Amino acid sequence: MTDDERASGRRTDSGIEIRPVYDASALSGFDPGSRLGAPGKPPYTRGVYPEMYRTRPWTMRQYSGFGTARETNQRFRYLLEAGQTGLSCAFDLPTQMGYDSDHPRSEGEVGKVGVAIDSLDDMRVLLDGIPLDRVTTSMTINATAPILLLLYELVAEDQGVAPSAIGGTVQNDLLKEYVARGTYIYPPRPSMRIITDLFAYCNERIPRWNTISISGYHIREAGSTAVQEIAFTLSNAIAYVQAAVDTGLDVDAFAPRLSFFWNGHNNFFEEVAKFRASRRMWYRIMTERFGARDERSKLLRFHTQTAGSMLTAQQPENNVVRVALQALAAVLGGTQSLHTNGFDEALGLPTERAAKLALRTQQVIANESGVVDTVDPLAGSYFVESLTDAVEAEAWAYITKIDEMGGAVAAIEAGYMQDEIERAAFDWARAVDSERKVIVGVNRYVDPEPGEPEVFPIDPELERGQVARVREVRARRDGAAVKAALEDLRDAARGTANLLVPMREALRRMATLGEVSDVLRDEFGEYQPTR
Repeated sequence: MTDDERASGRRTDSGIEIRPVYDASALSGFDPGSRLGAPGKPPYTRGVYPEMYRTRPWTMRQYSGFGTARETNQRFRYLLEAGQTGLSCAFDLPTQMGYDSDHPRSEGEVGKVGVAIDSLDDMRVLLDGIPLDRVTTSMTINATAPILLLLYELVAEDQGVAPSAIGGTVQNDLLKEYVARGTYIYPPRPSMRIITDLFAYCNERIPRWNTISISGYHIREAGSTAVQEIAFTLSNAIAYVQAAVDTGLDVDAFAPRLSFFWNGHNNFFEEVAKFRASRRMWYRIMTERFGARDERSKLLRFHTQTAGSMLTAQQPENNVVRVALQALAAVLGGTQSLHTNGFDEALGLPTERAAKLALRTQQVIANESGVVDTVDPLAGSYFVESLTDAVEAEAWAYITKIDEMGGAVAAIEAGYMQDEIERAAFDWARAVDSERKVIVGVNRYVDPEPGEPEVFPIDPELERGQVARVREVRARRDGAAVKAALEDLRDAARGTANLLVPMREALRRMATLGEVSDVLRDEFGEYQPTR
């Protein structure tokens, strides 16, 4: 394909056609009052707060976690000293899947893609010296989200901090695990019960906690388009809200604590349009579908992480530029918090040098670019407003189809979302292979002799130490008290009581993450995909 042929049919990554020039005709009939409004006012296209970053910048929340709790605590302190303003914790695969570090399935995975947390002792070490009444923490955890939240609450109590004073987020988004990521344990319907139990528990005990971070990030990482990312994520969100309402919760009792997690991808203007469209759509969903009265229930507040799938192992320094552009799109789209990836993450966990540079990227944008000086500076752009409308229209078409299938759970069980994502991922790969999509350093401007990059090392001794640690916890605790508490949890799982209440007591008595998860495995079963 020649450059002229490419120029004649340019499209966004979602397939939306891009005109050579945009003028007033692109917005024929566009009503700024109803489509834009003012910042901090319905329909929130221009942002959820009137002043946005003029009051203070977004929260710089770098995602971190590796090895044992002690190593991750040291990285947390390093980032806070470098100017990070919130914590974001990654957990290893055994922790995500509900296995203790000494389980046979954990071998070789302990501490590899995040920190290993087996018990209350580990959480105490992880948060040592971190003032939980002043620092908010995001935890990317799903099937075992209630366990990690309760451990966090128990450590806060150790510090003398009341549950009502702590703030943060658990991802707690199981539907996207079935669609895109795979770190599920239980089938969808019992998983929905666990999620809504967490909503109710936090409403009563931890009112400042964001009870779910409904994630489009992993849907996009699996290969979806921008349109699919927001459509499938908002459909999942509708399912969570409906499930909570069906249990008898008032929508305004939990909806103000819902949050979202978007991917910051490469196509700069489509990403800005995606963020703006998602706010407008959520306002309409919560107002029209669920009749929310509290205006906070209608605010789509979101965290953004730059696109890990767009990082390249070839010429990894190019990722610094990619991350900066993705981060700038998130800021211009109105994100509430942001993680910028380390340039070396296509090779392994980020080194300290890469982690600091990723944080400095945000700090340069916030302090040197001028984008924080006025709210939503792209508002009114013929191109941006037209693209926002186009992204929204295509996303509504997906949501309508999912509604007709019976909602997100039914669509997932039918494999619909999975098929759509796989098709989009295949189209992307084919475009890269044919060079219709240029990836600098990969399919164009390739270095014939790449250099040897620095890679973050994981000491295998850390796994052995963690295995010994969890066994020592079991040896010194009151085994009878743990067994009784786990039986109380089993009784709750067989009935309708809130699972987090007996779960908290079991963890306080030093039950391990794996033991708690095994009780629920026994009662709920494990999810086995049919396709």
